[in-house]
Amino acid sequence: MYAVVAITKHGVTIARQIGEQLPGARVYYASKFARGDEEEKGIHLFEGNVRLLLPSLFVTYRGLILIISLGAVVRMIAPLLKDKKTDPAVVVIDDKGEHVISVLSGHLGGANELTREVAQLLHAHPVITTASDVQKTIAVDLFGRSFGWAWESEDKLTPVSAAVVNEQHVAIIQESGERNWWRYDTPLPSNIRVYASIADALAAKPDAALVVTHRLLSKNEEAILQNGVLYRPKVLVLGVGCNRGTSAEEIEAVIMETLKELQFSWKSVKAICTIDLKKDEQGLLKVVQKYGWEFICYSPAQLNQVEIEQPSETVFRYTGAYGVSEPAAKLYSGADTLALVKKKSGNVTISVALLQEEKRQCAEW
Repeated sequence: MYAVVAITKHGVTIARQIGEQLPGARVYYASKFARGDEEEKGIHLFEGNVRLLLPSLFVTYRGLILIISLGAVVRMIAPLLKDKKTDPAVVVIDDKGEHVISVLSGHLGGANELTREVAQLLHAHPVITTASDVQKTIAVDLFGRSFGWAWESEDKLTPVSAAVVNEQHVAIIQESGERNWWRYDTPLPSNIRVYASIADALAAKPDAALVVTHRLLSKNEEAILQNGVLYRPKVLVLGVGCNRGTSAEEIEAVIMETLKELQFSWKSVKAICTIDLKKDEQGLLKVVQKYGWEFICYSPAQLNQVEIEQPSETVFRYTGAYGVSEPAAKLYSGADTLALVKKKSGNVTISVALLQEEKRQCAEW
């Protein structure tokens, strides 16, 4: 949700226009400019200095669109700032609606994107000063964000970002994940080079690196991260079966142990898939809730349509399906072969697949 705030007569007109055209926008302006239809339109009126209103808006909304002079905004929000990971996006518009300025939380907070959106609906000029946007290059802190990629660590975000915008040699190594991350209509900048492997990149001695993989790196490969950021794409699909009443702790332990054996990162897990008989299995539900993973359930008929390597008559007698973990992983991932066909550990059976490219594209569409 966004708060749109105006304190002048002209600003009120702009605020009302934004409120009508921007989804999720709530309009606030001084009561002295009331037009009589505010209650009907859900517009909030306030008395007194806008400075008193901003602290509550700052912690309530994901973005503030302020039709107030830039200098005044800077002075008013300065005491409210914490850090770029939690501060809301702040966008300022001049009183004639000619310029829309990204002021705060341009990348992580989404102010740059919001600036473009508001400028487009006002037919105004967007003002964005973030170096990566101006240069049409990679924003390191946003790389893969739209796909759900997660950083392994944010320690090197700043120096790697500096290398990108200062046109130093930056290597990209991508082993998995979505490939359509370059969204500009211009070629990739010449200082950014894509390498087939970490070994090839290390041999080229880049100044910085962006590594996209679901794998745990070897000791030798970790050298690329001396000035590099490691991204975890959501590409791992876990097929899981378990006995009724299996604890979340046991399920989680088997998952983590299995991924470690495969040298895969748990941060790259996208979904747990199982049979619909387990849709209310508390242990499974607790695990997916803890990690924010998707939880997908298939009927026995759907699972039996999948060709599997290890069908089981015993599983069929109890569930109506000749397998659970293996066909569930194949169904969701679109993979013909699995990274792990099937492993039984205690009360849990697990299979692991890599999400195929065509499946990722379908999810995006």
